Amino acid sequence: MHRGDRLGQQQRTGCSVGVLHWPEGRASHEIPPLVDPKGTKMKKLLTIAGLSLAASPALAHHPLGGLPMETFTHGLLSGVGHPVLGFDHLFFVAAMGIAATFTANRLLTPAAYIGAMLAGCGLMYAGIALPLAETVIVLSLLVIGGIVLSGKTLSTTNALLVFATFGLFHGSAFGGSIAGQEGGVGGAVLVGYLIGLGAIQYLIAIGAGWATRKLGAVDASAMTARLGGAMVAGVGLFLALEIIEGPIVSAITG
Repeated sequence: MHRGDRLGQQQRTGCSVGVLHWPEGRASHEIPPLVDPKGTKMKKLLTIAGLSLAASPALAHHPLGGLPMETFTHGLLSGVGHPVLGFDHLFFVAAMGIAATFTANRLLTPAAYIGAMLAGCGLMYAGIALPLAETVIVLSLLVIGGIVLSGKTLSTTNALLVFATFGLFHGSAFGGSIAGQEGGVGGAVLVGYLIGLGAIQYLIAIGAGWATRKLGAVDASAMTARLGGAMVAGVGLFLALEIIEGPIVSAITG
């Protein structure tokens, strides 16, 4: 007899029942629902994004703890660390990987971002800064997040264009980390830095796409993928509000 049935029979006959430990076979009415209430998953994702943003000022520092980059290894470690510690870059690359995994060339399209990102970094190192880089980076989160949220599949041409365009500006921001080092950096440091930047971001993009498919997303319209896009777009909106907050407050109070 099922334990739940025995318990009900004992209660009806007035028998006292001691403390029961049911590791399994619980009554069906005691089993928690398998599906979260509507919207809970989205709220959790946005909460995680918000916490990440709150933590980013503390984490977005030099991966070497402020020490100057002097060797190839220093450059490599710094290149690996910067995209991970900079949540605006991390969220973009992850969303790009999700968008790329549903294109006809899931391995090629993220490479367009990597190539353009390295070029932007090199330009900044050479003293050529792209205008409004930080603003365009925020815009990139809104655009890539919106693309993934829409559930539409990018053509290979459009993916290459979008990824490469924003890659230039993300690279310019990365280049500022080495261009601004007092005394400059040597060639070995630069090579290590570029290798680290390219390798970690390509792995993040491919990994994000792979994870999305493992979670059951068979195409761009899958809810799992679109929730990821919503989170990234939300991060972009948050950062955009931070940018315009100052001018708005000044206009109101001035």
